[in-house]
Amino acid sequence: MTIITGQFTASAQFRGPATGVFRTFSDVGSPLIPGRAAYQEPDQEYWLEGSGSNIWFGEDSFSFLWKEMEGDFMIQARVRFLGEGTDPHRKTGLMIRNSLSQDAAHVSCVIHGDGLTSLQYRRTTGADMEEVRFDMTAPDMIQLEKKGSRFTMSVAHFGENYDEKSVEMVLDGNMRAGLFICAHHDSVTEEALFSNVRVFGTAPDDLVQYERYLGSLLEVMDVETGHRKILDGAQGSWQAPNWTTDGKYLIYNADGLLYRYDLKGRSSQVLPTGFATSNNNDHVLSFDGKQIGISHHAEEDQGRSVIYTLPSTGGTPHRVTPESPSYLHGWSPDARFLVYTGGRDGNYDIYKIASGGGEEIRLTHVPELDDGPEYSPDGKYIYFNSARTGTMQIWRMDADGRNQTQITFDGYHDWFPHVSPDNQWILYLSFPPEVPADSHPFYERVYLRILPVGDPGPVTDNDLKPRTIGYLYGGQGTINVPSWSPDSRRIAFVSNGIFD
Repeated sequence: MTIITGQFTASAQFRGPATGVFRTFSDVGSPLIPGRAAYQEPDQEYWLEGSGSNIWFGEDSFSFLWKEMEGDFMIQARVRFLGEGTDPHRKTGLMIRNSLSQDAAHVSCVIHGDGLTSLQYRRTTGADMEEVRFDMTAPDMIQLEKKGSRFTMSVAHFGENYDEKSVEMVLDGNMRAGLFICAHHDSVTEEALFSNVRVFGTAPDDLVQYERYLGSLLEVMDVETGHRKILDGAQGSWQAPNWTTDGKYLIYNADGLLYRYDLKGRSSQVLPTGFATSNNNDHVLSFDGKQIGISHHAEEDQGRSVIYTLPSTGGTPHRVTPESPSYLHGWSPDARFLVYTGGRDGNYDIYKIASGGGEEIRLTHVPELDDGPEYSPDGKYIYFNSARTGTMQIWRMDADGRNQTQITFDGYHDWFPHVSPDNQWILYLSFPPEVPADSHPFYERVYLRILPVGDPGPVTDNDLKPRTIGYLYGGQGTINVPSWSPDSRRIAFVSNGIFD
């Protein structure tokens, strides 16, 4: 661990959060004891120590780890104090500030030592602080977003969904955004540890989906703890990582090609797919890891998606689906069948077909969108998502299509169920209610949630309710395909944003 007391810099081929996103560490308001900061690999955590008398009234005294940001953007982190502390009013959290002047206008997401949680802000230079308090105490998942003149603070205890509060105020131009700590006493220092830190620009309102893309981060997460690590990233669109059955590689798509990412060597190589160079994010490995199914936009089908199979190490694709568009989502455990979403006569339903090709079998028959089918590891069931109730929810059916039963029931729109290899958990992606039920766009504030595998139906036991493990800016391409590690302990996914 390297202790930083001034400039906070890092260099790498991809300059992003994996290398330490912040540029400068500053003591604002000249606290008596200088602060310190450090960025720690391989856990990708930030440690802050600082003194300072307060962040309140018309001037501030604290320590700040920051970078310059403009426009609309978001800061996310998981945070905890280290040690019991001296004063219950010690503060840590996220801050957006228009300068390093001690009386500068700013907005802060503040967690106090006694658990008090509040959105605090100074509207103009030298003005007294104002605040909006949360009922929640001592959250560890925190987020602060600027969207025009609206600043939104979101907080949660890990496993739960965000609670949000907002304020309207003007804070534009070249801003300082980052992490802070304040001891509330000049004679002592306090410490805080930040993980899962992300600072990124968000999509402008005029962004046209599939024509312009934001940056992508390839990430892995420990499902039990929620700890995230960035493996790599790019300014373009990476999507939908599969985890290979030997645990050594991730396979993702970018610019119509498939890539194999070496988890040990931290590098990507193109996976050869012959003529199939317009692949989308619906690519799936067989349970034994020997084959991969892909969805390629075939010229002979007027650019519609067609399913092919080939060896998982690459090769010449073999066409499977006679009809298009067809979007692959799963193999049967014995590799005899593929399940997919097919668009037929303007309606999208779930189909299965022999992996070598043949006649397709329709499994769902509703006018609303059905999508994302995937076999359970024991081959007994197919999980999928359906908008047939008015919201997109997760469903389960027998492998022959019978007994179609809903298993999620809240107001979020739930997509792409993935069952862990040990058949214990269902991972899925949740969009907020304002996103249309039949849409899974890029660049939304989404959750990754898990649900225990069990008998379908409304649940009342807290142990059977969904648990939120990921708080992301993402959506399309985040987890469209099976993304569990072979040991069922981790998941791979893609998050998005404008990174520098």
